[in-house]
Amino acid sequence: MDIHEYQAKSLLSGFGVSVPTGGVAYSPDQAVFVATELGGAHWAVKAQIHSGGRGKAGGVKLCRTYHDVAAAAKSMLGATLVTNQTGPEGKVVHRVYVEKATAFERELYLGFVLDRKIERIRVIASVEGGMEIEEIAKERPESILQVEVEPAVGMQPFQARQLAFGLGLNMKQVSQAVTTILGCYRAFRDLDATMVEINPLVVTKDDQVIALDAKMSFDDNALFRRPQVTEMRDPAEEDPREARAAEFGLNYVGLDGDIGCIINGAGLAMATMDNIKYCGGDPANFLDVGGGASPERVAAAFNLVLTDQNVKCILVNIFAGINRCDWVAQGVVQAAKDLRVPLVVRLAGTNVEEGQKIIRECGLPIMTADSLMEACEKSVKLARGELVN
Repeated sequence: MDIHEYQAKSLLSGFGVSVPTGGVAYSPDQAVFVATELGGAHWAVKAQIHSGGRGKAGGVKLCRTYHDVAAAAKSMLGATLVTNQTGPEGKVVHRVYVEKATAFERELYLGFVLDRKIERIRVIASVEGGMEIEEIAKERPESILQVEVEPAVGMQPFQARQLAFGLGLNMKQVSQAVTTILGCYRAFRDLDATMVEINPLVVTKDDQVIALDAKMSFDDNALFRRPQVTEMRDPAEEDPREARAAEFGLNYVGLDGDIGCIINGAGLAMATMDNIKYCGGDPANFLDVGGGASPERVAAAFNLVLTDQNVKCILVNIFAGINRCDWVAQGVVQAAKDLRVPLVVRLAGTNVEEGQKIIRECGLPIMTADSLMEACEKSVKLARGELVN
């Protein structure tokens, strides 16, 4: 789960990270009010979407007057912002963040990411702030500093100092940078984050080290124990299908293909998608209904898959262990009564005979398969119109 910049700054400030003062606004008038409350003579108005590269797309504007603040907010709110991370469809701006503009002398990069290959938190820093880390790595890889955190002891102050000195900071700046680095690490660890990025981390003329921008992502599977993070979820920034799937406890990721997949178990789902590709087809989604799929949950999965207008065929592949094939079959029959596309069902495991009997005797045009490869081959042919259901 991703959150907005102003939310990330709010969380990080609670761990000792210095951030500019600011406030969120949902209208031009509210943006002006926030600016008056902040005081000063220079403000930054920032579009709040879950994407980087906002500045290049016109999503960050510096303002000198209240009129400029209102005009900037008006131009952003309701507009579709297209960045190099949103894709051509872009994202609609529903809120802006107004903060005091900060004069600075240097821009740095600081990032924390969960490196699954080494099973460690990897800390990345660079003197090339204000750029995407991918660009930095490609153009000036020698400028990147990295530290791996040993989970048994956590990040140590000497590691933070090593990064700070590597960034060319003076003694006064090093002290603040160490506080910022260790604060970001604690936020990463204590909030079950998967990514923390401050870009840029700026150094001001009076030697202050401030997080001028911030991004955070979190482990969805740990949100149940992080209510303060869960409350920050913005459904408007997510695929509506994925948001609806979360309501039913389904794991869903939309793709660009035309074969809808309803499967239990992430591993089986990945194997099914690979076999669909092997057979020449394209999956329309990743959907894991989990181990305890009730008939109602299976029916909800069908409705979710069918919200994708590109779906030409649905493949149900269930290997029941904790689950039961007869439960799944009941859900399939319930959902298939008003189905507008061909359906292929492959069942295996607990109560498979009862499940297959329910499918055979339902009187609906449901195509069955005995193996995963057979199910994928039939699905691809049905999607292409080469096989009649």
